[in-house]
Amino acid sequence: MNINDSKVKNLVDWLRDAHAMEQQAETMLKAQSERLEHYPQLRARIEEHITETQGQRQLLEKCLARFDASPSTVKDLGGKLMAFGQGIGGSIMSDEVVKGAAMGYVFENLEIASYTVLIAAAKDVGDVETQQACERILEQEVAMAQWLRDHLPEVVHAFLARDADPDAVAKR
Repeated sequence: MNINDSKVKNLVDWLRDAHAMEQQAETMLKAQSERLEHYPQLRARIEEHITETQGQRQLLEKCLARFDASPSTVKDLGGKLMAFGQGIGGSIMSDEVVKGAAMGYVFENLEIASYTVLIAAAKDVGDVETQQACERILEQEVAMAQWLRDHLPEVVHAFLARDADPDAVAKR
């Protein structure tokens, strides 16, 4: 495929955006997982998704390599810096676990939208390999979003129970 074609240029640019988004996700998920002390089910699912996220990033790198393109260092750094700031902000909240789980759900839906765009763009340029890679990633993002949606009430109930106990720490 011709990298100078405007459709291909957009696809490559969006793949770079997705790579940066996965870098941001990995940084955020690792920071959240490291701080979770009293929510083992949430922590286990986040750690599972970290592994998925690393695999997603590698799939995106292969897609980019087929176009003789590489991830954007600037975009990747920007994503990591945003994740770092989000981690710092979250760590000072008294309800960090609830806000972190809710924001995780929001971020998963951003990823779902991004991969939906990538699938459509890959189809449009006839890049079946990128389309299939993004479809695999999309399945994982949908599963994580669904898991978070299904388990948010449990996280809230556990947080409220711990918060009501003067001898317990609830935020993490």
